[in-house]
Amino acid sequence: MEDELDKVLTAVGPRLRALRQQRDVTLADLSAETGISVSTLSRLESGRRRPNLELLLPLAKAHGVPLDELVGAPPTGDPRIHLRPITRVGRTMVPLTRRAGGVQAYKVVIPASPRPQVPEPKVHEGYEWLYVLNGRLRLVLGEQDLVLSPGEAAEFDTRVPHWFGSVGSEPVEFLCLFGRQGERAHVRARPKAK
Repeated sequence: MEDELDKVLTAVGPRLRALRQQRDVTLADLSAETGISVSTLSRLESGRRRPNLELLLPLAKAHGVPLDELVGAPPTGDPRIHLRPITRVGRTMVPLTRRAGGVQAYKVVIPASPRPQVPEPKVHEGYEWLYVLNGRLRLVLGEQDLVLSPGEAAEFDTRVPHWFGSVGSEPVEFLCLFGRQGERAHVRARPKAK
Protein backbone atom coordinates (compact mmCIF):
# COMPACT_ATOMS: atom_id res chain seq x y z
CA MET A 1 0.00 0.00 0.00
CA GLU A 2 2.86 2.40 0.86
CA ASP A 3 4.45 1.74 -2.55
CA GLU A 4 1.21 2.66 -4.32
CA LEU A 5 0.88 5.87 -2.28
CA ASP A 6 4.48 6.84 -3.08
CA LYS A 7 3.82 6.32 -6.82
CA VAL A 8 0.73 8.54 -6.68
CA LEU A 9 2.53 11.29 -4.74
CA THR A 10 5.61 11.14 -7.01
CA ALA A 11 3.40 11.72 -10.07
CA VAL A 12 1.83 14.87 -8.58
CA GLY A 13 4.88 17.12 -9.21
CA PRO A 14 5.07 16.61 -13.00
CA ARG A 15 1.28 16.94 -13.21
CA LEU A 16 1.41 20.27 -11.34
CA ARG A 17 4.16 21.57 -13.64
CA ALA A 18 2.22 20.48 -16.77
CA LEU A 19 -0.99 22.19 -15.56
CA ARG A 20 0.87 25.41 -14.77
CA GLN A 21 2.61 25.40 -18.15
CA GLN A 22 -0.66 24.68 -19.99
CA ARG A 23 -2.10 27.81 -18.37
CA ASP A 24 1.06 29.73 -19.32
CA VAL A 25 1.49 30.86 -15.70
CA THR A 26 4.81 31.50 -13.94
CA LEU A 27 5.63 30.20 -10.48
CA ALA A 28 5.44 33.81 -9.24
CA ASP A 29 1.94 34.23 -10.74
CA LEU A 30 0.78 30.96 -9.19
CA SER A 31 2.29 31.98 -5.85
CA ALA A 32 0.32 35.24 -5.92
CA GLU A 33 -2.86 33.35 -6.84
CA THR A 34 -2.56 30.64 -4.17
CA GLY A 35 -0.53 32.22 -1.36
CA ILE A 36 2.00 29.36 -1.58
CA SER A 37 5.64 30.48 -1.76
CA VAL A 38 7.55 30.18 -5.03
CA SER A 39 10.14 27.91 -3.38
CA THR A 40 7.42 25.53 -2.10
CA LEU A 41 5.78 25.44 -5.54
CA SER A 42 9.14 24.72 -7.16
CA ARG A 43 9.90 21.91 -4.69
CA LEU A 44 6.42 20.41 -5.22
CA GLU A 45 6.87 20.40 -9.00
CA SER A 46 10.36 18.87 -8.79
CA GLY A 47 9.27 16.21 -6.28
CA ARG A 48 11.50 17.52 -3.49
CA ARG A 49 8.42 18.35 -1.35
CA ARG A 50 5.71 15.83 -0.54
CA PRO A 51 2.26 17.25 -1.38
CA ASN A 52 -0.38 17.56 1.32
CA LEU A 53 -4.01 18.65 1.34
CA GLU A 54 -3.20 22.20 2.50
CA LEU A 55 -1.11 22.69 -0.66
CA LEU A 56 -3.18 20.66 -3.12
CA LEU A 57 -6.57 22.28 -2.44
CA PRO A 58 -5.55 25.85 -3.44
CA LEU A 59 -3.60 24.46 -6.42
CA ALA A 60 -6.61 22.44 -7.65
CA LYS A 61 -8.75 25.57 -7.35
CA ALA A 62 -6.19 27.76 -9.15
CA HIS A 63 -5.82 25.26 -12.00
CA GLY A 64 -9.58 24.67 -12.21
CA VAL A 65 -9.32 20.89 -11.84
CA PRO A 66 -10.86 18.46 -9.35
CA LEU A 67 -8.50 17.24 -6.61
CA ASP A 68 -8.73 13.63 -7.83
CA GLU A 69 -7.48 14.73 -11.26
CA LEU A 70 -4.62 16.64 -9.67
CA VAL A 71 -3.37 13.60 -7.78
CA GLY A 72 -4.19 11.14 -10.55
CA ALA A 73 -6.70 9.16 -8.51
CA PRO A 74 -7.54 5.84 -10.16
CA PRO A 75 -10.85 5.75 -12.04
CA THR A 76 -13.82 4.44 -10.10
CA GLY A 77 -15.28 2.56 -13.05
CA ASP A 78 -18.31 4.87 -13.09
CA PRO A 79 -18.60 6.33 -16.63
CA ARG A 80 -20.97 9.11 -15.59
CA ILE A 81 -19.68 12.66 -15.65
CA HIS A 82 -20.68 14.64 -12.59
CA LEU A 83 -20.82 18.21 -13.83
CA ARG A 84 -21.33 20.87 -11.21
CA PRO A 85 -23.50 23.71 -12.50
CA ILE A 86 -22.53 27.26 -11.61
CA THR A 87 -25.41 29.68 -10.97
CA ARG A 88 -24.77 33.42 -11.08
CA VAL A 89 -27.39 36.15 -11.22
CA GLY A 90 -30.07 33.55 -12.06
CA ARG A 91 -28.07 32.15 -14.99
CA THR A 92 -26.87 28.55 -14.94
CA MET A 93 -23.62 27.51 -16.59
CA VAL A 94 -22.71 23.82 -16.87
CA PRO A 95 -19.00 23.31 -17.62
CA LEU A 96 -18.51 20.74 -20.37
CA THR A 97 -14.70 20.70 -20.23
CA ARG A 98 -12.62 19.77 -17.22
CA ARG A 99 -9.10 20.77 -18.16
CA ALA A 100 -7.28 23.95 -17.31
CA GLY A 101 -6.34 26.38 -20.07
CA GLY A 102 -7.30 26.21 -23.72
CA VAL A 103 -10.85 26.44 -25.00
CA GLN A 104 -13.55 26.01 -22.35
CA ALA A 105 -17.05 24.77 -23.22
CA TYR A 106 -20.26 25.53 -21.31
CA LYS A 107 -23.98 24.96 -21.67
CA VAL A 108 -25.70 28.14 -20.51
CA VAL A 109 -29.36 28.51 -19.47
CA ILE A 110 -30.85 31.97 -18.98
CA PRO A 111 -34.39 31.93 -17.57
CA ALA A 112 -37.22 33.92 -19.13
CA SER A 113 -37.53 37.35 -17.60
CA PRO A 114 -40.96 38.72 -16.64
CA ARG A 115 -39.66 42.28 -17.07
CA PRO A 116 -37.67 43.81 -19.92
CA GLN A 117 -33.96 43.31 -19.28
CA VAL A 118 -31.59 46.26 -19.24
CA PRO A 119 -28.32 45.17 -20.85
CA GLU A 120 -25.11 45.79 -18.91
CA PRO A 121 -22.39 44.97 -21.46
CA LYS A 122 -19.03 43.74 -20.13
CA VAL A 123 -15.60 43.26 -21.70
CA HIS A 124 -12.76 40.83 -20.97
CA GLU A 125 -9.88 39.11 -22.75
CA GLY A 126 -10.75 36.21 -25.00
CA TYR A 127 -12.81 35.03 -27.91
CA GLU A 128 -16.30 33.52 -27.68
CA TRP A 129 -18.40 31.30 -29.91
CA LEU A 130 -22.01 30.41 -29.15
CA TYR A 131 -24.74 28.21 -30.61
CA VAL A 132 -28.42 28.51 -29.63
CA LEU A 133 -30.11 25.19 -28.73
CA ASN A 134 -33.57 26.29 -27.46
CA GLY A 135 -35.39 29.56 -26.99
CA ARG A 136 -34.22 32.90 -28.33
CA LEU A 137 -31.04 34.67 -27.26
CA ARG A 138 -30.63 38.42 -27.21
CA LEU A 139 -27.01 39.36 -27.89
CA VAL A 140 -25.95 42.96 -27.43
CA LEU A 141 -22.55 43.27 -29.09
CA GLY A 142 -21.09 46.75 -29.29
CA GLU A 143 -23.70 48.84 -31.13
CA GLN A 144 -25.57 45.76 -32.42
CA ASP A 145 -28.67 44.34 -30.71
CA LEU A 146 -29.36 40.90 -32.18
CA VAL A 147 -31.82 38.06 -31.54
CA LEU A 148 -30.58 34.55 -32.33
CA SER A 149 -32.93 31.57 -32.76
CA PRO A 150 -32.23 27.84 -32.38
CA GLY A 151 -29.57 26.70 -34.81
CA GLU A 152 -27.93 30.12 -35.13
CA ALA A 153 -24.34 30.77 -34.05
CA ALA A 154 -22.21 33.84 -33.38
CA GLU A 155 -18.53 34.42 -32.66
CA PHE A 156 -16.82 37.55 -31.41
CA ASP A 157 -13.87 39.11 -29.66
CA THR A 158 -14.81 39.54 -25.98
CA ARG A 159 -13.00 42.88 -25.83
CA VAL A 160 -16.10 44.23 -27.62
CA PRO A 161 -18.74 45.13 -24.98
CA HIS A 162 -21.29 42.28 -24.90
CA TRP A 163 -24.32 41.01 -22.98
CA PHE A 164 -26.73 38.03 -23.23
CA GLY A 165 -30.37 37.72 -22.28
CA SER A 166 -33.46 35.63 -23.02
CA VAL A 167 -36.22 36.82 -25.32
CA GLY A 168 -39.87 35.88 -24.88
CA SER A 169 -41.65 33.69 -22.36
CA GLU A 170 -39.23 30.76 -22.32
CA PRO A 171 -35.65 30.31 -21.15
CA VAL A 172 -32.82 30.25 -23.66
CA GLU A 173 -30.23 27.45 -23.76
CA PHE A 174 -27.00 27.78 -25.70
CA LEU A 175 -23.57 26.25 -26.01
CA CYS A 176 -20.65 28.58 -25.45
CA LEU A 177 -16.99 28.04 -26.30
CA PHE A 178 -14.62 30.49 -24.71
CA GLY A 179 -10.89 30.73 -25.33
CA ARG A 180 -7.97 33.06 -25.04
CA GLN A 181 -7.61 35.78 -27.62
CA GLY A 182 -6.83 34.22 -31.00
CA GLU A 183 -8.35 30.80 -30.27
CA ARG A 184 -11.30 30.98 -32.63
CA ALA A 185 -13.95 28.39 -33.39
CA HIS A 186 -14.95 28.13 -37.02
CA VAL A 187 -18.13 26.58 -38.34
CA ARG A 188 -17.91 25.18 -41.84
CA ALA A 189 -21.12 25.73 -43.77
CA ARG A 190 -22.18 24.77 -47.24
CA PRO A 191 -22.87 27.68 -49.59
CA LYS A 192 -26.54 28.51 -50.13
CA ALA A 193 -28.14 26.65 -53.03
CA LYS A 194 -28.96 28.91 -55.96
